[in-house]
Amino acid sequence: MNNPRSVVEIRFFYNTGGKEAKSRRNKLTPPEKEEPTSERKREKGKEMRKKKKKCQQKKNHEPPEATLPRERRAQTIQSINSVKYDTNKFLLNYFEEPREDYLAIGVPLYEASIKCDWKAAKFIFDKNQKLELVRYCITENGETTLHVASSAKGPKHVDEFVKSLLELMTKDDLALENENYNTAFYLAGVAGNINAVKMMLEKNMALLIIPGSNKSMMSLYVAALFGHHEVVKYMYENSNELMDDGWTFQNRGWLLEKCVENDMFDIALKIVEKHQKLGTGGVLGILARKPEAFPEAKSDNKFRSTINLVFAYIGSKFGAPKKEKNALPLLTFIWNDIAKKTKKSIDDILRGLHAPSPGNAIRTYSNRVLFVATEMGNTKLLIELIRHYPDLIWKVNDEGLSIFHIAVKHCHEGIYNLLYEIGSMKYLITPLKDPKENNMLHLVGKIAKQKRLQDVSGVASQMQRELLWFKEVEAMIPPSHRERKNKDGLTPYELFTVEHKDLVTEMSLTQGEQWMKDTTNQCMVVAALIATMVFAAAFTIPGGYDQNTGIPMFRSKATLAVFVVADAISLFSFSASILMFLSIIRSRYAERDFLESLPNKLMLGLATLFLSITTMTLAFGVSFFVLYNKGFLWIPILICVFAVMPVLLYLKLQFSLFVDVIRSTYGSRYLFKPAKHVLYYENLKV
Repeated sequence: MNNPRSVVEIRFFYNTGGKEAKSRRNKLTPPEKEEPTSERKREKGKEMRKKKKKCQQKKNHEPPEATLPRERRAQTIQSINSVKYDTNKFLLNYFEEPREDYLAIGVPLYEASIKCDWKAAKFIFDKNQKLELVRYCITENGETTLHVASSAKGPKHVDEFVKSLLELMTKDDLALENENYNTAFYLAGVAGNINAVKMMLEKNMALLIIPGSNKSMMSLYVAALFGHHEVVKYMYENSNELMDDGWTFQNRGWLLEKCVENDMFDIALKIVEKHQKLGTGGVLGILARKPEAFPEAKSDNKFRSTINLVFAYIGSKFGAPKKEKNALPLLTFIWNDIAKKTKKSIDDILRGLHAPSPGNAIRTYSNRVLFVATEMGNTKLLIELIRHYPDLIWKVNDEGLSIFHIAVKHCHEGIYNLLYEIGSMKYLITPLKDPKENNMLHLVGKIAKQKRLQDVSGVASQMQRELLWFKEVEAMIPPSHRERKNKDGLTPYELFTVEHKDLVTEMSLTQGEQWMKDTTNQCMVVAALIATMVFAAAFTIPGGYDQNTGIPMFRSKATLAVFVVADAISLFSFSASILMFLSIIRSRYAERDFLESLPNKLMLGLATLFLSITTMTLAFGVSFFVLYNKGFLWIPILICVFAVMPVLLYLKLQFSLFVDVIRSTYGSRYLFKPAKHVLYYENLKV
């Protein structure tokens, strides 16, 4: 194989437009032989000087195979660096005459590259060694074989293909660009092929500073843009901490924001530690929209932690656990730096950019960090900000409302509970009103966002949660504000009734108690059918009775006693379950019924139904132990294994509803007035 040509030489070859061959023929054409005369000699001298000058110009455009002096080669390379060259057309032009050659070589090579089939690609390379195809474009957009293989995400043999291909290429060949100025290394970063990125970067470290996307994006930035954490981490470790050529204050800021947006908080922290002058106000705004980036601390209560782990295990789907991400160190570093600034600078950062306003209209700020975090329920971020700047509790938005009013409006109890930690100042904050004269109790009277309602199963539990919020805020605000009317002439309770009209309608007779009655009816049908079978089983015990005495044949076996007791418990549980569901159906469905009465009945009905199913399964399995003696124990054991399936299926289908009912009924008692304070104490735990 011939010596590989560099990217510069290939572009130079294309720039000549394929005219080198013609220039050579012109050079090799001998001049006409005539007798020299003095006048003719002078004319011949002029012609020779012109030809010499013309040949010198042509020599500068000789093909890459030609040997150029070191100075001239450097000059040629320098002269073409500022010009855009289309390598695609060179290759397509090569295959245009005839077109069959491109179909015979280019298309199979592309197919082998996209499938990462090295055996097929190697066959094509070996068959066309003179063409040196590893440096040729095989698409109209100018992608080489390495471009196509590096951007392939699906095939299993990408790493093997790229590794074999790199052995045929030089260091400079890796810098080949397509029509959009993208190198193969750039496309590997887009696809997230970490091994391909490592192999190419080990061969040519300069690839990191070659921008792509029409020279507008660095490879590290685009890898962060597509959220490839491992690729970004590896590139950053080899990027000289973003101090190499190509990095500016602006694109460092872009990279920082993309790392935060895609949860790469460890890399973002390294960037801000090295480049502390970067504007971090935008990062603070991104973190405000990410409450999931601040995981809850582990509880000191071992019993409660154990219960949470059990519930999480049963309720979670099977699969690989997600890696927990924590942005608290990044937030702490950024906020410690911002908190040192002047009050005006801090206010400008927290306020964000104002929305466009016509004429002399009052400016509005819809991206205030405090209130965006409050709407998203980002409790930990707010705690961190307030601990270093306590006066933030007095900040109001464009409507004159505090963060506690917004927390009430969006039902974020974690933020609302901070009122209990600021002492008597809460009595100065809670009376604030919006331009429509709505106080805090009016705001809680408005129905919660649909997303918050979806966190609770069933409209009954949703209504219960809404009532709990109303009762809590009613006790918090001054008594004189509880009956005040807004500009629409509605008191808080009247507004609550109007806003929750549709929610109550869903539970009213208009739709036949759509949710509650549907649930209870389905459970009653199941309970009635099983109760019938259990009742019949009580009089048809395994082995039958002695015809003379009427005593069970296997009365001496302990398994028979277990069968009888389990069957009796199952029957009584089904009876209790049916009675509970009947009570729910006969309920008045008034608003106050949804606070405790209906949830309690539903919870007890589900619990007794589960108990009856479990004991029925136990009675069924034990009955086979009564009948089968030694040598046949494998039969009842196998039956009991399969008998567990209905119990597990019930847990799978009804567990989330059961937990929601318990949480809404009993867990809601601890929703407000937390026993542990979090604002001004060490070891924050929310």
